[in-house]
Amino acid sequence: MLLWQQSVEGLLRLFEIDSVIAARIGLRILIIWGLAWVGLRILRIVSKRIIAAVDDQDDSTLTDKEKRGHTLAQVVRSFGRVMIYSIAVLLTLNIFIDIGPLLAGAGVAGLAISFGAQSLVKDVITGFFLLMEDQFTVGDVVAIAGHTGTVERMTLRVVAVRDLDGVLHIVPNGQIATVSNKTRGWSQAVVEVGVSYGADLDAALEVFRDEARQLGQDREWGKDMDGPPEVMGVQELGNDSVVIRTLLRTIPGRQWPVAREFRRRIKNRLDREGIEIPFPQRTVHLRQLGPKA
Repeated sequence: MLLWQQSVEGLLRLFEIDSVIAARIGLRILIIWGLAWVGLRILRIVSKRIIAAVDDQDDSTLTDKEKRGHTLAQVVRSFGRVMIYSIAVLLTLNIFIDIGPLLAGAGVAGLAISFGAQSLVKDVITGFFLLMEDQFTVGDVVAIAGHTGTVERMTLRVVAVRDLDGVLHIVPNGQIATVSNKTRGWSQAVVEVGVSYGADLDAALEVFRDEARQLGQDREWGKDMDGPPEVMGVQELGNDSVVIRTLLRTIPGRQWPVAREFRRRIKNRLDREGIEIPFPQRTVHLRQLGPKA
């Protein structure tokens, strides 16, 4: 301990620094970063309170309110963290130098830099309006900037979207021109199945209606429905089949599993009813030429 004190005193004498002044400076720095740590803790508590305020205790699905709460919590954490660290650094610098002229110079330099950082400004402004207009939130399945996937993270500058292949796409907000939200309010699956031209079309339509009705009334799958399924009828007279379209309106994000279940059921039902689901076929005509005279 004595050796350490001697080393510190020697270092202070080398740089002609008064020990009392050094202690005051150290104490001020400690207070500044202590307050910054407290601010970060408060920020984390506020974020958790936002998430807890919208939690409905049902972990199976995320409601629109819960998604918006998670998004706001992420933005509060990211923006608040930047502000706290920036203020702490400036206050620390102010202990050693007068940051007034520095801030004035930074304002002029910031004006010059802003011309070269227009894309960053565009990202932040776009992110602000995306958040305020609630165009999408964390957990939504969206198509943006040529990428489709689930929104995992959203800040004022970027949006992180993970696609079905597990690839995480980081999209700057300024590149988002159009947002296609696949899980907002309600969703809908469009299922098209072809039957052969030789089948009794009216009987096939009745099979589709009955199977769709059973799916909507199912104890498990019925929970995913947002309305009764609707068999629209004949959608297309194809080259080798008559296409029948069915609309399945579901709660947000459940359109894909519901569509897969309906395809499974209708395939098994058509097999039982003896209604053929055709596949492309090609007929080859062979012509036999007689012997030459």
